[in-house]
Amino acid sequence: MFFFHHLVSRFLPLQLFIFLILLVLSLGRSQNEALQVKVGVVIGSNVTLSDLSLRAIEMSLSEFYNTHDGFKTRIVLNIRDSKQTVVGAAASALYLIKKREVVAIIGPGTSMEAPFLINLGNQTKVPIISFSATSPLLDSLRSPYFIRATHDDSSQVHAIRAIIESFRWREVVPIYADNEFGEGILPYLVDAFQEINVRIRYRSAISLHFSDDQIKKELYKLMTMPTRVFIVHMLPDLGTRLFAIAKEIGMMNKGYVWIVTNGIADLMSVMGESSLENMHGVLGVKTYFAGSKELMYLEARWRKRFGREELNNFACWAYDAATALALSVEEISNVNMSFNKTKTNTSRDDIGTDLDDLGVSLSGPKLLQALSTVSFKGVAGRFQLKTGKLEAKTFKIINIEETGERTVGFWKSKVGLLKSLQVDQKSYSSRRLRPIIWPGDTIFVPKGWEFPTNAKKLRIAVPKKDGFKNFVKVTKDENTNVPMVTGFCIDVFDMVMRQMPYAVSYEYIPFETPDGKPRGSYDEMVHNVFLGVFDGAVGDTTILANRSHYVDFALPYSETGVVFVVPVKDGKEKGEWVFLKPLTMELWLITAASFIYIGIMVWIFEFQADEDFKKQRIIDKISNVFYFSFSTLFFAHRRPAESFFTRVLVVVWCFVLLILTQSYTATLTSMLTVQELRPTVRHMDDLRKSGVNIGYQTGSFTFERLKQMRFDESRLKTYNSPEEMRELFLSKSSNGGIDAAFDEVAYIKLFMAKYCSEYSIIEPTFKADGFGFAFPLGSPLVSDISRQILNLTEGETMRAIENKWFLGEKYCLDSTTSDSPIQLDHHSFEALFLIVFVVSIILLLLMLASRRYQERQRKVSPNLPNDQANAAQEEVHEEGNVGDHIVEVDTALVRRKKLTSKTMPFRRAATLSRLKSA
Repeated sequence: MFFFHHLVSRFLPLQLFIFLILLVLSLGRSQNEALQVKVGVVIGSNVTLSDLSLRAIEMSLSEFYNTHDGFKTRIVLNIRDSKQTVVGAAASALYLIKKREVVAIIGPGTSMEAPFLINLGNQTKVPIISFSATSPLLDSLRSPYFIRATHDDSSQVHAIRAIIESFRWREVVPIYADNEFGEGILPYLVDAFQEINVRIRYRSAISLHFSDDQIKKELYKLMTMPTRVFIVHMLPDLGTRLFAIAKEIGMMNKGYVWIVTNGIADLMSVMGESSLENMHGVLGVKTYFAGSKELMYLEARWRKRFGREELNNFACWAYDAATALALSVEEISNVNMSFNKTKTNTSRDDIGTDLDDLGVSLSGPKLLQALSTVSFKGVAGRFQLKTGKLEAKTFKIINIEETGERTVGFWKSKVGLLKSLQVDQKSYSSRRLRPIIWPGDTIFVPKGWEFPTNAKKLRIAVPKKDGFKNFVKVTKDENTNVPMVTGFCIDVFDMVMRQMPYAVSYEYIPFETPDGKPRGSYDEMVHNVFLGVFDGAVGDTTILANRSHYVDFALPYSETGVVFVVPVKDGKEKGEWVFLKPLTMELWLITAASFIYIGIMVWIFEFQADEDFKKQRIIDKISNVFYFSFSTLFFAHRRPAESFFTRVLVVVWCFVLLILTQSYTATLTSMLTVQELRPTVRHMDDLRKSGVNIGYQTGSFTFERLKQMRFDESRLKTYNSPEEMRELFLSKSSNGGIDAAFDEVAYIKLFMAKYCSEYSIIEPTFKADGFGFAFPLGSPLVSDISRQILNLTEGETMRAIENKWFLGEKYCLDSTTSDSPIQLDHHSFEALFLIVFVVSIILLLLMLASRRYQERQRKVSPNLPNDQANAAQEEVHEEGNVGDHIVEVDTALVRRKKLTSKTMPFRRAATLSRLKSA
């Protein structure tokens, strides 16, 4: 046992050493046996961008295989120089596929070099993986073997649109490189701006081969246009020249807006300090990479390895593209990676070309499938292809200053503009950009357009009218034959243009034929603005929905609405029952009920106070009470009532009757003396049923409205002036005239100013948007003019202009009368009747309380002591003496007036008798 232990302890180190040697040899053999997969790289040399990208590719593969040493495959790069030309890129790709039989190609470096490589890869089934060909036009080739390991240029269009929309600019001019890269974004810009009604006034294409003088000439051309918002889409080499010349000629001053795409914004690191000074105040849309640990570690290794050279976005995409390709190649390690070559028959004289005998990669379909499904967290974010390209969801908005760039916000898909990605994205305040320094070193947002000093005068069309010349009147100077335009609409437009914050030169062009007649309808004049014949239209042009498809209208400056006007007739009520008209039926009934109620209350009060009233027959009681009640209407009750409560009630009731009778008298007088003018027709439906002729203004849209309302076209008559309308009304339908006219409120006001006592407006009033100034679609003048119209209409200036042209119309517009005479209703007297009722109830309660108190006193008097009884007896004697005197006076009054008991229903005989007996 000891011997065995000694043997093991002696030979075990030697065996362990031999095992380690064999292990190292086996690993080295496995390393040497790893499948070498050839991958081509087509990229330009001696270019900073290409050099950085190539370094990133080599660094990616080196670090990848260092951390994945157990993989069965190894990518071997075959690098070819494209010489920055399309032909060089095509020759390099053809060599790599035909001679080197690469399974994939990384490249090319630009969008211009890509089309041939994409078609070549599609034919040979070799995937073309580009990290820098961003033009959307490449998608039109529809090749499944083209992998875009970067963002499409069209993905930033929505961010640009959000910026334009947030500052409410209405016109832009794109300035782009005249090649596949520059042109690719244009269709997407046009579509995006159409959605927010922004007009692209002009497209400026600048070739890479332009001299500085040619670029300057193009920029001078842009200076003569009113648009001041420019979107620049080109690479830094051309962009640097562009902004240097723009600053030289003054296009980087106050009032200009420059927005650059990520073609320049992503490559700010390769631009010098002088270029940044020339671009001071420019906005940029830049690709945004989230700050992941993968990116941070790569930046640290990059700085350690390459020093100050900055890692840009394209280098990050190149790094991830190499990693994705390495993963995909490992996934198809068991697939045959050779080419299937087919021999092409050629004649003896035909020596063939390099495109002949092209093989087809056997691994291409599998490699394409692996690339399409690969997903990992890369340095540029999540690498996952969608329809053959990476999807961009966030962009950074930068403001370029002399010292570098400054982040002013972000744009995020499905959210929009944001100040920061950490703020509440639902709040409105967060959806704005931080303060921006604009060209000219100002913080005030440019309005985006202005009239250049050398701009031509605006040609403003005005309608030629035969009538209603208060609105627009076109005449010609007898000496110079120059058209002279006046009127309400002209004064309003002139005042608006004088209040504009900038000078606008314009001239009026009458819309007329050479012989001075109207050239066409208002729709035709508006259409000429759409065609560009005129720069605008001013006059009594109504804002309509169909016209808004061709022009933009400023806010209306006139009253709105379209109405019917008809003649009026005397409609005062005459007849035997006219005396009943002043009061409504409800008020008559309430008044009669009140008389009956007062009679009942008088009966109650007098029944308790007058003994003779109690002795009368029931028919006498009723007649006396209601005679007294109704006689108060004429204040004919000559004798005061016996009861105190009756007297109070009668005073209140007489006050109510005084007000009621005076109101009745005034209303009846008005009905019998004042003329009541009523329209001959009360409603539009009555016009349609009666089939009378309807008038409308020549050339007006009201003709179409009448046809839509199912009026017979043969019954529609035209007029050109208020005088013609008046003549048609006098002729009436029976003589070829009209019985109603349908026109806008502005024209009707002018007509009623002259004939307001003879015509009236009937229901209904149709909606219309009034008069407005028309300009071409997207015209930046519209917003400023609308703002000035608001200022004008809210002040006294508009009233002064109206008084100048329509003096007196304000007294006649509301000449319509009610459909029924004015009557007094019960609502006007509710408070008075309520007072009578409340007072009567209070008096009734007081009477009942007084009666109860007297009965209690009678019950207490028989039980009084002797002294109190004697005192009471003395008081009775004194009352008797007074009573005798009263009886004598009362008897004398009776003889003098010879009144009987029937004529005095409320005598005080009972009281006097009681005093005598006492």
